[in-house]
Amino acid sequence: MTRTPTTTAPAETLDTSGLTAGEVAERVRAGKTNAYRDTTSRSAAAILRANVFTVFNAILGAALVLILLFGSWKDALFGFVLLLNTATGTIAEVRAKRALDRLSVLDAPRAHVLRDGVEQDVDVAAVVLDDVLRLRGGEQVPADAVVLTSDNLEVDESILTGESDPVRPDTDDRVMSGTTVTAGTALVRATAVGADAYARRLAREARRYSVVTSELQEGTNRVLRWISWVIVPVALLLVWSQLRQNGGVAQALTSGQWRVALVAGIAGVIGMVPQGLVLLTSVNFATASLALARRNVLVQELPAVEVLARVDTLCLDKTGTITTGAIRLEEVTAPDGAAPVREVLEALAALSDGEDPNATAVAIARGLADQRYLGEQAAAAGARAVQAAVPFSSRRKWSAVRYDDVTWVLGAPEIVLARTPGAEAALARVRERAVDGARVVALARSGESCGTGADDHLLPGGLEPAALVVLAEEIRPDAPQTLDYFRQQGVEVKVISGDNPDTVAAVARRAGVTGPDGGEPVAVDARTLPQEADPEGPEAARLADALEGASVLGRVTPEQKRAFVRALRSRGRVVAMTGDGVNDALALKDADLGIAMGNGAPATKAVARLVLLKGEFSALPGVVAQGRRVMANTERIASLFLAKTVYASLIAVVVSLTAIAYPFLPRQLTIVSSLTIGIPAFILALAPNSRRYRAGFLGRVLTLAVPAGLVAGCATLAVRTWLVAVGVSSEQVTTGATLVLVCSGLWLLTLTARPLLGWRLGLVAAMAGIAVLGVFVPVVRAFFLLAWPTATTWWIILAVSAAAVAGIEAVYLLRPRLVAYLHARGLVN
Repeated sequence: MTRTPTTTAPAETLDTSGLTAGEVAERVRAGKTNAYRDTTSRSAAAILRANVFTVFNAILGAALVLILLFGSWKDALFGFVLLLNTATGTIAEVRAKRALDRLSVLDAPRAHVLRDGVEQDVDVAAVVLDDVLRLRGGEQVPADAVVLTSDNLEVDESILTGESDPVRPDTDDRVMSGTTVTAGTALVRATAVGADAYARRLAREARRYSVVTSELQEGTNRVLRWISWVIVPVALLLVWSQLRQNGGVAQALTSGQWRVALVAGIAGVIGMVPQGLVLLTSVNFATASLALARRNVLVQELPAVEVLARVDTLCLDKTGTITTGAIRLEEVTAPDGAAPVREVLEALAALSDGEDPNATAVAIARGLADQRYLGEQAAAAGARAVQAAVPFSSRRKWSAVRYDDVTWVLGAPEIVLARTPGAEAALARVRERAVDGARVVALARSGESCGTGADDHLLPGGLEPAALVVLAEEIRPDAPQTLDYFRQQGVEVKVISGDNPDTVAAVARRAGVTGPDGGEPVAVDARTLPQEADPEGPEAARLADALEGASVLGRVTPEQKRAFVRALRSRGRVVAMTGDGVNDALALKDADLGIAMGNGAPATKAVARLVLLKGEFSALPGVVAQGRRVMANTERIASLFLAKTVYASLIAVVVSLTAIAYPFLPRQLTIVSSLTIGIPAFILALAPNSRRYRAGFLGRVLTLAVPAGLVAGCATLAVRTWLVAVGVSSEQVTTGATLVLVCSGLWLLTLTARPLLGWRLGLVAAMAGIAVLGVFVPVVRAFFLLAWPTATTWWIILAVSAAAVAGIEAVYLLRPRLVAYLHARGLVN
């Protein structure tokens, strides 16, 4: 058998010696290189702008300027809180950005280029326009290129097109960046590099208008929009009421009392603004991203760490997710099931010992090497003088080798054994193993050589069955444990693949996938499902119905993946989807959370919210845990901030309507909010929390914050009224109101920090101790314009504080009934 390669001859004028060093340098200077860096996060400038230029920073900034111009610098303490919160959020996000950017720069693959007639290996980023590249089996095409010469070149374009059959480019045909060489070699010339390459252009297109949906951010922004409509009119009304309280507008303007009124109005604004809520939410996201970065999970949009905690449906691509993408040798048997003979094992060793082995050959070689008793046979086969060889081709679906005047053929059983007498029993065994998810190839022998047709090799005649080689996909060792975790968490797993549904179901069972009821997974052939034409039409509804009971979906096209995501989401499901090919990009984009594997296509990683850089499926439970921590802790701190907004708004409105003196100065509200909200909230936001996700974040926050805030506000107004009634000084009134508000805030803190054990109890005690010291230490007391309470003031403070604590505790105890009442009327989830 003489090997006849299908090398296409280059044109006479074609130069395959490559660029000269001077030509390469010229293109580098012109920026015509393959260097390209996907944006993994916002720029530092964008992060700074997002944290500085907010509606509430504008309100507080304006208040700070007015205080410095017309009031006392001591009342400008909230400016430090403003700067601290802004700096904290910015620094945390910038640190996360830098860590993620460093993490996203993986070890770059190498490209083989011909320059000055010499082949050399360079980084893929160092490839320049018009470089001559050598493509080899198993490697990705580094840039868009045109074929110069081809030696049995086969390219898998499924990552771009979704079509599983490899193509065989000829001279002058194009090959696209991101595709994979499955067989053969070729010389190609780069025609598009860097950002101009097709895969990267597709990635940019897929990323447009891609914003992750965050329940935390949506709920917080909704509350902030409500507050923004109230703050300005209430502040103006408060200033006007304070002018009236000081003898009327005209008198206040002439006497200078307008400054007092202005400071009181600013104090009301400061109290109403939940100034740290948005920033601490960002800090929470950023710290979660840093924690995930240590696990080699790249978070491309910070709110994505929250979304997986809400996911109830996880769509997995079989290959590369629950399997490694590789295959392994499971067994070699004679056609009748007996043990293989020595010459069969030698033939398999020879067939798997090629220059550009395919995946099957690699698996067989590894399997034979793992079995020690085959060492001598493999060595003997490698030492044999091969007379001729035919490399594997996906078009032929077989390979061959000839030595000692015997031709051995290895390939698809239905082709290799198609015309072989007595092969019925062997083919029946093949079908039996295929049902179990195994892949079987047949080995046959013949005394004849392979023939040569018009454009390819022909099978030799007189083939006899020699052996059946059983291969199986490698299940990721972490897959069963990870799938069990999701099953325990109530997340339904659906395996999606383009392979035969029975084969996919067998692999899924081995990995531990079950049906929604815990039984055997139900497999469905996607070709039998309704085709979605209109996402709102009847076909989409029927598709959603069909997907409900299916756990395994085979023969799925790339277009169907996107339709599946849409159909599942139309039923109120929160869908996460994994993928690694460009054909997955739009489906990942439409999912609530797209997850790309680290070895996936650039377009897939660009559109995904999370990238598992090491491709470790077992990283997902850690992502879920971080999402839960973010949601649970943000809910805690949101209750603190919004309760403050409620009681500050209540006090401002009552003071405005009654024209009484505002009971606080800005500096006093600053110390109250710092001790009961700012410092504790920052610590609580970073604390561990494994509570499972529950829908209805905003409703639960408001059912605690609103009534607790009203109790605190009423208690503050009550102590102010009581102290004025008994005729104490204005300093005593302010001191009493401040201490009652501190007591109310600290008790609300105990509700959000429960259970009060360990560091949580220490946190509350520390805040209470600092508040007491603020009254005991004369210098601090004087700075905040507080007075040492008289005996009468102390008794009134204790009485009202006890009532406030009882009221807030009653709110906590009655809250479940309130939530149930509102839920029954559809007002909360």
